[in-house]
Amino acid sequence: MNDIILKFAKKGINLSPDAYKKIISTEDPNDFSTSLILKLKTKNYSKNDFISLKGDIVNHYIKELGIKTKNENKKEINNLNSLDNFNKEQPKNNTITKEQQKNNTITKEQPKNKENLINDEISNKNLIKINDKEVSPEFKRNLTKPNVNYDNFEILKDLTNQSYTSGELNNLVTYFNNRYQKLSKIIEKHPEMKTHQKISEIGEGQTDLNLILMVNNVRTTKNGHNLVDFEDDTGNLNVLFSNKNESVFKQSEKLVRDEVVGITADKRGDLAIGNNIIFPGVPRMPNTNSKCGIVFTSDIHIGSITFLEDAFVKFIKWINGDFGNEEQREIANNVKYMTVDGDIVDGIGVYPNQEKELAIKDITEQYDEAARLLGDIRSDIKIIIGPGNHDASRLAEPQPAVPEKYAKSLYKLNNIEFISNPGYVNLDGTKVLMYHGRGIDDFAIGVKDYSHERNDLIMEEFLNIRHLAPIYGERTPLASELEDHLVIDEVPNVLHTGHVHINTYKNYKGIHLINSGTFQTQTEFQKIYNIVPTPAQVPILDNGEYKQLKFID
Repeated sequence: MNDIILKFAKKGINLSPDAYKKIISTEDPNDFSTSLILKLKTKNYSKNDFISLKGDIVNHYIKELGIKTKNENKKEINNLNSLDNFNKEQPKNNTITKEQQKNNTITKEQPKNKENLINDEISNKNLIKINDKEVSPEFKRNLTKPNVNYDNFEILKDLTNQSYTSGELNNLVTYFNNRYQKLSKIIEKHPEMKTHQKISEIGEGQTDLNLILMVNNVRTTKNGHNLVDFEDDTGNLNVLFSNKNESVFKQSEKLVRDEVVGITADKRGDLAIGNNIIFPGVPRMPNTNSKCGIVFTSDIHIGSITFLEDAFVKFIKWINGDFGNEEQREIANNVKYMTVDGDIVDGIGVYPNQEKELAIKDITEQYDEAARLLGDIRSDIKIIIGPGNHDASRLAEPQPAVPEKYAKSLYKLNNIEFISNPGYVNLDGTKVLMYHGRGIDDFAIGVKDYSHERNDLIMEEFLNIRHLAPIYGERTPLASELEDHLVIDEVPNVLHTGHVHINTYKNYKGIHLINSGTFQTQTEFQKIYNIVPTPAQVPILDNGEYKQLKFID
């Protein structure tokens, strides 16, 4: 049981013999210890206080948390502590190798000690009810609001209840005009674009052109050049990008419909020859000097038969500080925020014959199960949840937050914040742009040299064009709002995506590009498109440093 004593000591808490006996008499000493430390540390103690914990205080919190103790007598406890009994039940070959520790891989639990043997004897009878559904008592951990300072947490952008469109043609015109105006303001800051003009202002004999344009169509000529039909709010212009000018030709191959760029060109008669393409781009971002841990997740897909529940439970144990080696537990102890970037559940009727792959066939019950699992995460971690295409939100982007009528049990958890997709949050000075990522599909399938596997390159392109899903009318359903909310107005410190179930990471100009993968194995739908997921690999920014832990063999 030395792990229990050590656990409290690391938090500056000294256990009296009586307090120690009370703790190990509970059905899950390790889990109760986590909850108790949280309670003590969120009261009137500072990090420098040395708390002397007595048995009567432990008794108080046992009653407050509704924890039941074992009905064992002293002889049974002594038998459990017997070395012979311990060795008999000790599992074999259940260790973390040095190589796994080096790679921060959590694939198997540490060898069980006496404390863990007690943990394995959790009773299934001690249940509470949420929405008339019985769930484990650990759910209570998040029903009590923690006394933790979140003054440096801020929702910078949440588009829920901000849909202003009737779906008429005039709305679509307003939508594209708004996109053009927003991106023009960014592009005109570039030196080459300080003196730009409209298409209608091009003079009869003018040869040098500086324009800010929207791509209308891209095609390849019979000689292999790229001919692009551009437009602005005054007219249209064709610009040829010659394959003999290799650098600008490569730039033109990345152009997609409806994006906005700056163009310098030579006008020759009715045709313009492109010399350069100026993308909106992003500046280099400074380090945030963050002093907390942020965990990034998405695409958990609770309710699917391919949901990796064992790995997710292992992840929850880790984030609570109850699992992993010493280094991994130290990372967990520093975590203050967790993001869920869409598809927390598998949903209903998302694709043909989905019901065959569902373990839970009711959307509300899927969210209830999500609440049961997330409710076991310690309550001093703020969890930010955005919707994805599998969630109970409208499909067209921007998506409002998951509505309470489907996820009442999740809304009961005090440490959860719901936001839209996309959504923008400030986590103690680290500004995170959360976007589920359907726009990735348009580039991976339709643009040369891009793929789902290298979605980090697509995220880099999102930043270069300052838009999350520019192509209207393709795979990503876009709502023709009066304002284009998928323009990246403010440059984030982190761009977090999901959707494609493949982990990637790249640091681009000081911006962390993170795709958080999935907690689901390969589906039949993914097999059709040869998408191979990287499940149960969780990215973390630990004091601003990128790390990744694995929770599966």
